[in-house]
Amino acid sequence: MLSIALPSLISDPVIALGLITFSLLLCALPIAFWSLSSSKYSSTATTLVALANLFITAQLTLRWLNSGHFPISNLYESLCFLTWGCTFTQLVVQRIYPSPLVASATTPMALLLIAFASFALPDTLQQSSPLVPALRSSWLVMHVTVIMCSYAALIIGSLLSFIVLFSNNKTPISIRSSSLGIGGISSKVNIVNSEEFEELAIPNSFSISTAEKLDSLSYRTITVGFLLLTVGLISGAVWANEAWGSWWSWDPKETWALICWLVYAAYLHTRLTRGWQGKKPALLASLGLIFISICYIGVNLLGVGLHSYGWFFDS
Repeated sequence: MLSIALPSLISDPVIALGLITFSLLLCALPIAFWSLSSSKYSSTATTLVALANLFITAQLTLRWLNSGHFPISNLYESLCFLTWGCTFTQLVVQRIYPSPLVASATTPMALLLIAFASFALPDTLQQSSPLVPALRSSWLVMHVTVIMCSYAALIIGSLLSFIVLFSNNKTPISIRSSSLGIGGISSKVNIVNSEEFEELAIPNSFSISTAEKLDSLSYRTITVGFLLLTVGLISGAVWANEAWGSWWSWDPKETWALICWLVYAAYLHTRLTRGWQGKKPALLASLGLIFISICYIGVNLLGVGLHSYGWFFDS
């Protein structure tokens, strides 16, 4: 069995690079969980994720060179690109806040994506295929990359929010930094006199809990993802009008992408105008992760709509 598999991997280095990425993330996962149990940040897990990101970058570049078009023509390439986006976003977040919680929460998602691409998809979908006429446009790189990067940022941000839901269950989260992560005393604190101000300011300016840091990171990551999703929807509408003569056709992918946009718009609205922080917006962000899964995977599982990469019902 192994003797049959090895030649096929050698003949298709793209698939081999995907499997190497999977192996690196698989090794990083137990190390991330071990560092979480010991409450110590592990540079080894981060290094493995960085290597996985480099290998998946090499895979996408090689597929691009071999196929002659941006590697997003089928579900396999799409999953690999999303894996790249998630690992890259994870590395950026860990650069800002090197915590074992970040690695243990986000590494499983990247591992799940590349595992699904490498082992669950049929061989026909793993092979490169010519672009359909509608995709032969300069909008392909612009629209698809922005959408996929938005998914990656929203997924990582939502995973961080999911951690916030289960942090400090006995203590209400009261963010002492602003929504943009700038330290300071919340405007909602009522200061009676200068003595009380000193009592509040001294400990609050230096004691920011892990949940507060994760909440701030989640907010900033989701904000980036939301802005990218907005640009992606606008560019998609322009491309749709160019390709199909209609700005919006209520295609299943379009509809679910709009639902995702509304969910995260509600998340940002509650933070910016309602003053929600901590677990309430975290619940919205966690629900957003479900809607992204439906938008990204659900449409492809059913094989319906103009945006489907095809799978079960693809002839």
